Amino acid sequence: MGRRIVIIGAGAAGASAAARARRLDPEAEIVMFDKGPFISHAPCGIPYYVGGVVKEAADLAIYSPEEFARERRVDVRINAEVTEIDLRSRTVKVREGNTTNTYQWDKLIIATGAKPITLPVEGSDLKGILTLRLPHEAPVLRAEVERARVVAVVGGGYIGLEMAEALVNLGKKVILFEMMPHVLPTTFDEDMAKLVHDELAKHGVELHLNEKVVGFSGVNGEVRKVITEKGEYEVDKVVMGVGVRPDTDLAVKAGIKLGETRAIWVNEYMETSEPDVYAAGDVAETWNLITGKRMYIALAPPANKMGQVAGANAVKGRFLKFPGVIGTAITKVFDLYVARTGLTERQAREEGFKPVSATIRARTTAHYYPGGVQVSIKMVADEPSGRVLGVQIIGPDKIVAGYIDTAAALIGRGATIDDVFFADLSYSPPTAPVWHPIITAARVLSKGRF
Repeated sequence: MGRRIVIIGAGAAGASAAARARRLDPEAEIVMFDKGPFISHAPCGIPYYVGGVVKEAADLAIYSPEEFARERRVDVRINAEVTEIDLRSRTVKVREGNTTNTYQWDKLIIATGAKPITLPVEGSDLKGILTLRLPHEAPVLRAEVERARVVAVVGGGYIGLEMAEALVNLGKKVILFEMMPHVLPTTFDEDMAKLVHDELAKHGVELHLNEKVVGFSGVNGEVRKVITEKGEYEVDKVVMGVGVRPDTDLAVKAGIKLGETRAIWVNEYMETSEPDVYAAGDVAETWNLITGKRMYIALAPPANKMGQVAGANAVKGRFLKFPGVIGTAITKVFDLYVARTGLTERQAREEGFKPVSATIRARTTAHYYPGGVQVSIKMVADEPSGRVLGVQIIGPDKIVAGYIDTAAALIGRGATIDDVFFADLSYSPPTAPVWHPIITAARVLSKGRF
């Protein structure tokens, strides 16, 4: 038997780490613990289960524990909560049923993910204030909101918007509160976010912007009102969508260093401050490819890649590097696909760039070809260098995903306005106009250069 690799957490990062470690080391003993019943699970899919698009919560897991154990030859322990990491003895304590067991490790990978942020306000402990975290909890969440008539959603980020759509699909009256001037405040500029505001209103969501929730009140221990700086609103349930924070409790207790974002500090090899201990996914800090600064981002694609790096290096030493991220993300808000990558115009200014921007509307097909739709694209660049810093795209077609991925690939390689304009993108009347919308945005941003 080879070295023992213990992985705490079997979500995106943990399962990815286990799979990669097994591919590179057929002899390693790999033990993966998760305190829930699912592994390789997809919390991002919870709103789609709640809204009825996904029929079974179990479908949100890519593999069953049995399949993963058999195909990857990994010792998968579900309903097994790691309660302590001992760095000196190189052991973990695990609560399994009514017993606590101790396991030795040679390499340790922490992939405990993130947990929902709750508001430290009066009444936050009332029943009926609901959060999203793990797929196996989703049936309880759905059962709770199905009994409601009016549901408040607190937070206008990705989770909040996706849950608002799910609740409308269930026939609920939805009141959405966002303390900032627009939805998606950390990822979109206000001019683009207004397109999302219009879409929410079109589908009956009651949107309250610039309105901070300061408390909740209830009857017999059940929430009945949301209290804001501006008033009180009667509700039956509340869904919290104010974001997540890294689940670092085990790491802190063990004395593992946190970074400036309060996630676990890691280097490009996913190594923590402690020898032979790695961290990956939503529990770990990363860095921005554009600014070079440390950042925290809880998204599944980086989590999977971090897991790959951690798993590879746990068995091969410094075999792979994680380069960082630029924050590419997309969501669906009713009939719109809403996507972004890189920096917003506001973020670029705050980071010391001198941003210029252009916003265009363009068709997704040649003007004479049926079936095309209009998309809105905002491109942000640094005026002195011409480097493209970010792109935001909103439109009623899945092609938005392809556009944002193209932009992300270019921005991740440090592309300038010239590089984007001369990018050799495809053309065919059914798939794109002869001037691709991404290239058109660069052309307008060049201010007459092209």
